[in-house]
Amino acid sequence: MNAPAIQPELRISLAEWSLHRTIFSGALHPLDFPVVARRDFGIDAVEYVNQFFLPSDLFVAELKRRADGEGVQSLLIMVDVCGRLGDADARLQADAVDRHLRWLDVAAALGCYAIRINARSDGSAEEQTQRMTDGLRRLGAEAAGRGLSVLVENHGGFSSHGDWLAGLMTSVDLPNVGTLPDFGNWYPADEYGGPTPVGKAGLYYDRYLGVGEMMPFALRSVSAKSYAFDEAGNETSIDYARMAGVIAHHGFSGWVGIEYEGTALPETEGIRATKRLLERVIGRQERGM
Repeated sequence: MNAPAIQPELRISLAEWSLHRTIFSGALHPLDFPVVARRDFGIDAVEYVNQFFLPSDLFVAELKRRADGEGVQSLLIMVDVCGRLGDADARLQADAVDRHLRWLDVAAALGCYAIRINARSDGSAEEQTQRMTDGLRRLGAEAAGRGLSVLVENHGGFSSHGDWLAGLMTSVDLPNVGTLPDFGNWYPADEYGGPTPVGKAGLYYDRYLGVGEMMPFALRSVSAKSYAFDEAGNETSIDYARMAGVIAHHGFSGWVGIEYEGTALPETEGIRATKRLLERVIGRQERGM
C-alpha cells in the first residue's frame, strides 16, 4: 500500500540556528538573516533565535522591514535562557513566565504565529508534568490573548522522551499549546534521569517513535535536524525518507524547518544539502512512493 501523501502545502523553512557560527563570528548580521534565506537559499519562511536579537524596538522594526521586503514570512522565535517554566520555586516560575512575555510581544510585532520554549523543570516525571502544565497554561493564556501559539520542542530533559511530552500536551490541553517535533535531540537516558525507558533504541530514545508521539500535537512546524551527509546526499544518522513517512502518516501540513548543526560542511553547504534532501523525500511522499 502506498504511503499517504504529504499535503502539497508542506513547505520548507530555515531556522536561524543553522547559521549560528556565521552569526557568532560576525560574518552575518542577524538583520540580514531573512535576506540571506531568500537570496542565497530560495527559502521564504524563517524561524528566529532570541539569542540573536538586539534589545531594541528599532531592531525588531528593521528586521520586520527586511523580511517583508524580501517576501519572507516570519514563523516563530526559538526562546532560550528565560528561566524554567516548570520551576519548583513559585517565584522563579512566575519570573520565567514574565520573561517569556517579551518574546510573545516580539513575535507578534514580527507577524510570527508562535514562540518555541523549553520544558525545563526538576523532580520526578510526574512532578515535572504538573509544574510544566502550570507554567504552560499561564503562558498559553497570555499567548492566546496575542493570537499566538506556544510550542514545546524535544530539547533535553524529559522533553526528549516522546511519550512524556505527549502526556504533557494532554495535561495542558490548550488549543494554542503544542509541539515542535525535532528529528534530533533524542538524548541518552542520563540526560533526563531515571532508568532507560521503554521505546529507546540502545541508550537513545527512538527518534521515529518520538516524532510520531509528538505529531498529533504539532502546530504548523517540524524541525529537520541535520548533521552530515553521505555521497548520495542522505543524512547519515537520520533516515529522512522514513521521517517523511512519519509526518505523512499524521497528515501534517505546514513547514519543515532546516536546522543544520553539522561541522563537516560549512553552514551554507549544510543548509543546501538539507534542502535538497527534503525536496527529494517530500516529492517521493507526494507521489506515494
